[in-house]
Amino acid sequence: MRRTFLAPFATLLIIAGIGNAQKITNQAPARGIARPKLVVGIVVDQMRWDYLYRFYDLYKAGGGFKRLLGEGFSCDNTFVPYLPTVTACGHACIYTGTTPAINGITGNNWWDNNLQRSVYCTDDKNVSTVGSNNESAGQMSPANVLTTTITDELRLASNFHSKVWGISIKDRGAIIPAGHAANGAFWYDSKTGNFITSTYYSKSLPVWMQQFNQRKLVDSFYEKNWTLALDKSVYEQYCDSDENSYEARPFGDNARQMPYTLQSYKGKDYGKIAGTPFGNDLLLELAKATIAGEQMGKGNNTDFLAVSFSSTDYVGHAFGTHSWELLDTYVRLDETLGKLFSYLDKTVGKDQYTVFLSADHAAPHIPAFLQKNRLLSASWDDGEIKKDLTDFSKQQFNGLNLVRFVTEYDVYLDHSLMDSAKLDASNVKKAFIQYLLKKDQVYQVVDKPHAATATVPAKLREMIINGYNPQRSGDLQIIGKPGIMDGGKTGLSHGVWNAYDAHIPLVWYGWGIKKGSTSRETYMTDIAVTLAALLHIQIPSGSIGKSIEEVIK
Repeated sequence: MRRTFLAPFATLLIIAGIGNAQKITNQAPARGIARPKLVVGIVVDQMRWDYLYRFYDLYKAGGGFKRLLGEGFSCDNTFVPYLPTVTACGHACIYTGTTPAINGITGNNWWDNNLQRSVYCTDDKNVSTVGSNNESAGQMSPANVLTTTITDELRLASNFHSKVWGISIKDRGAIIPAGHAANGAFWYDSKTGNFITSTYYSKSLPVWMQQFNQRKLVDSFYEKNWTLALDKSVYEQYCDSDENSYEARPFGDNARQMPYTLQSYKGKDYGKIAGTPFGNDLLLELAKATIAGEQMGKGNNTDFLAVSFSSTDYVGHAFGTHSWELLDTYVRLDETLGKLFSYLDKTVGKDQYTVFLSADHAAPHIPAFLQKNRLLSASWDDGEIKKDLTDFSKQQFNGLNLVRFVTEYDVYLDHSLMDSAKLDASNVKKAFIQYLLKKDQVYQVVDKPHAATATVPAKLREMIINGYNPQRSGDLQIIGKPGIMDGGKTGLSHGVWNAYDAHIPLVWYGWGIKKGSTSRETYMTDIAVTLAALLHIQIPSGSIGKSIEEVIK
């Protein structure tokens, strides 16, 4: 079932000319408005800003990162302006120009206070999977996003002639950026090794996508195995030791260090590809197939391809920021981006397309790695917090478990149970706050509906408010001390306010973009607004960002 999103205002800036005789063109001669043929939005999942420069000397002259930095415009102090700093929220903020408080994407998962159940960010049980018999993998749509996206506004501005497609390994990385009015979105089904979609977009996969899936490129990537892209001495200079007890082992207990043999997964386990650099290469091939199959950048209107590289996130979670695997992944991603830009040069035309590259969030260092180097850090898992608070609740409130849900240090309390027990909610919250403040890991606990008066720094207070949606957020936000990470004994997680999770890259390149950089503080919310200014279209319906004027020629 296709569901069309209705914007909450009646009149939008429609760049379509006046009268039936006028054609919409990229140059729009009658109106003098020029636009690029194609916009490519690139999100690198879990990319820290400093990876641009920490690995700079290892990036190739013909690769993607040096081309972006050398010929484009870098906003070097770009931050996530809300909590929690996780994947779904980041993609939503980039493309809506607003925060979870307004766009409604308050996490990868949340407890819906109206529906009284847990919700996944792109869940939609009213649609069905297309392209696989794995039904649950495709019951997805952008229905939970409460505002328009910049991609929706492009479709509206062109009277739906502009083509918009979203692609990613992750469903949320493809669906949310593509928006409500997209031509389509494709994400990876790890059970079949195919890219799939849902009936929200169409009843069948395009022929070119069916042909792409038939190539079974995953198997060809497995045959390469994961070897070192650079000389071993480079990894020894830039990274932690190759084998560490605090790294996860996604390829089995016996696979503890590089290189990794992947051939045994061929035809059997299609999920492992996501945790290797080859997941990014697979997405490159899909990007090329989408551009060719849909003839993007060939028409009279600006088209938009939203690409989210997910493998950086899987590798980062498993091995950490100073691992051999992570460095190898970024060196290879640099080459992958270079190939993408070369393809765009040949098919769309050099200087005929615009690119932005950013991240949905960044990442902390693994606590055990920091501790080894005499830096303060510790892990504190959400599951552990919920169990602890549940035990406290039962002791404090006559056996009642008032803790309904805990995610990203956001504590949801059971208000219906409080009401039936005739407990005062404010007193209950005070009891939990006083208990949590005794924990060594805790800096502060904020009563979220009253965050405006919280005794925390203004920037942090604003991030909490920006992330709070009454229908989809919890009651208490736990603020850990710097270095406290939500996670277990191996790997890393993210989601907090600190710069290591919130400082992201933002680089612009191509048509309409100046060369240069700024150290002025900018925000993730500014991306969609800047695109709207570049394209001369309306900003998304909930946008609160500002155009980054330095970027545009």
